[in-house]
Amino acid sequence: MSKKKGQAKVTIYPDWCKGCGICAAFCPAGVFELRADGKSHVVREAECVNCGFCELHCPDFAVSVTPKEISRRKTDAFVDPRDEVANPSAGTDPGPEENVGTPNREEDHGHKKA
Repeated sequence: MSKKKGQAKVTIYPDWCKGCGICAAFCPAGVFELRADGKSHVVREAECVNCGFCELHCPDFAVSVTPKEISRRKTDAFVDPRDEVANPSAGTDPGPEENVGTPNREEDHGHKKA
C-alpha cells in the first residue's frame, strides 16, 4: 500500500451504498462525505493515501480503491499487444506430454533398442 496522496482512484457505487457512514467516519484523509441523499460521496480524492480501510470495511462492497495510471518511465518495457496475436504460442506451457518421464525406448515397429 502506498501512503502517498493522489495515487488512488476512489469510486463509490451509489446503487450499493446504503449510507452507513463507515467510510466517512474512519477515513484518515477525509476523502468521503455523507450528503443529503444519505449516501457517501468522494469529495477529496486527491487526499486519499490508499490505506484501503474504506474498501475493506464497507459492508455493502460499495467502495473501490484502485491505483491511478502512472505515466511510464523511459526504462519501462513496452509490450505491444499485437505481438501476442502474431505469435500466439509465445510464452505458453507446452503441456504435460512434452519432456515428461524417460525417453521412449521402443522403435517405431515395437522392437526395443539395444
